[in-house]
Parts: sequence; C-alpha cells; structure tokens
Amino acid sequence: MRIHTGKKPFRCDVCGERFSHRTTLITHTRIHTGQKPFDCDVCGEKFSHKTTLVSHMRIHTGQKPFVCDICQQTFRHKSNFDTHMRIHTGEKPYVCDFCTLTFRQKTTFDRHIRVHTGQKPFDCDVCGRSFSLKAHLITHTRIHTGEKPFVCDACGQGFSQKANLTRHTKIHTREKSVLEFVPTSDDSQEIRADL
Repeated sequence: MRIHTGKKPFRCDVCGERFSHRTTLITHTRIHTGQKPFDCDVCGEKFSHKTTLVSHMRIHTGQKPFVCDICQQTFRHKSNFDTHMRIHTGEKPYVCDFCTLTFRQKTTFDRHIRVHTGQKPFDCDVCGRSFSLKAHLITHTRIHTGEKPFVCDACGQGFSQKANLTRHTKIHTREKSVLEFVPTSDDSQEIRADL
C-alpha cells in the first residue's frame, strides 16, 4: 500500500534517506556498514546484496540468460542487455543539459558531464593529483609504481602507455624498410637506403 501512497516511514540514521519498507532500509544500511553477508561458494567473494551474488554466480556457471531477439547476442546481466537493446532501438535516454548531446549508456553520459563541470573524481593516493577519467588515473599511477605493462615483441623494451609502445614499434618496422631491393632497368638490383 505504501507504494501507492508514497509514504516512506523508515529513515536511515546515517544519511537520512527514507524507505517504504524496513527490509529495504536494512539492505541500504550495508552501504554504510560495509557488511557483506552473501558469500560465493566458488571463489569466496562477498556481496552485500543477494541479487548481486546471483548475478556474480553467472561468471562461474557461464549462464547468459538475456538474449537479444534481433542479433542473438547473449548477456549475463540485464543492465548490459538493456543497454545493448538501445543499439537496435536507437534510444539514447541520457541527455546533457549543457549541450543537449544524447547518450545510450549512463557511464558514457556521466563521463561526458565532467567535460562541462570540470569534476575530477579520481585521485592519486600517492601525489593527490586528480583525474576526470579512471583510465587516466591508472596510467598516471604507473609513474609512481614504475609498471610498464606494454612490452615490445621485437626488443623487450617496456612502456607505461600503449601509445608509446605503438610509436616505438615504428622504429623496428622502419629499420626493416631502410634497405630494400629495387629493380633497375638493366635487370640487376641495387640496394637503396630510404633514409
């Protein structure tokens, strides 16, 4: 009945958010307490909501119950299925109030909004520098850790960014093309250096 009346008598003591059902309040409080009472029997990962555990179990079972009727692509999570369906329908429900661009995915929309607001929610724990994208923070932290996950197949040199590896590999491809055989008019061959 509270659904129809809109009454929300159950209030969170921590943040003040209100709920129409006591069970919803109990589930909500786990955000604040960090309590994760639902364990995965396979890998031991813990979850605060039973629905999240059920969704997680599909990783282990390989189950993908959500099937696109149009292209037959399958999905483990309903949220991913719903986002995928927008490709077929053309629906872009997220509209930027600043520039009216529209987006299919909320994550893409949220990332775009930061262009206008200047918000940089991803902070480096080492130096405190902030970034608007998590990917930029990950790349930045490699300055501190010295991690170089992108390795050249030709010489073994490591790089912290993929773009630097791509630029580097051109050195090797250029070395191979420096000396090439060019046929001449008298059926002999000469070596030309492309320097």
